[in-house]
Amino acid sequence: MSKAASYALRHAPWEYELELDENGWVPIDQLLQAFHKASEWQNVEFNDLKVMIDKSEKKRHEIKEDRIRALYGHSVPMKIVKEEAIPAKFLYHGTAHNFLSEIEKNGLSPMSRQYVHLSEDIGTANLIGKRKEKKPIILVIDTVSAREKGIKFYLGNENVWLADGIPSEFIEVLKIN
Repeated sequence: MSKAASYALRHAPWEYELELDENGWVPIDQLLQAFHKASEWQNVEFNDLKVMIDKSEKKRHEIKEDRIRALYGHSVPMKIVKEEAIPAKFLYHGTAHNFLSEIEKNGLSPMSRQYVHLSEDIGTANLIGKRKEKKPIILVIDTVSAREKGIKFYLGNENVWLADGIPSEFIEVLKIN
């Protein structure tokens, strides 16, 4: 159910006849109506969505009152507005070695997503990087210097931070001894 909700709220709301507001919220009733059209999700109710969110380790969604949204990972054409926040001094990004020269030249960009995804800890960055390569490189982002130069950071959830882009001057490769 989490994958179906993520797809509907992050990537293809139009397939479910959902209308996201500028912050990515949609009425829960709208999502449930869409889910009920598929035999697999005919019996999904509000409480099922709450349990899905509460049990999720990745905290991809949130509910407030009668609305639900995906917290990060959007690829919809409409930019989802995020509230600026102040991250820890350093954030991390795991990636494949073959992307390093491009990153060193042009920095990190969102690619097919709306935001660059950053991690609060090296372990999470490493896990994400392993999706691209068995032994990924870990990039360290100097958020203090970046913020001084006008780069904005947004909280995705307690482990994921977002940015519009990170220029290469604020990125270093983590040296592992």
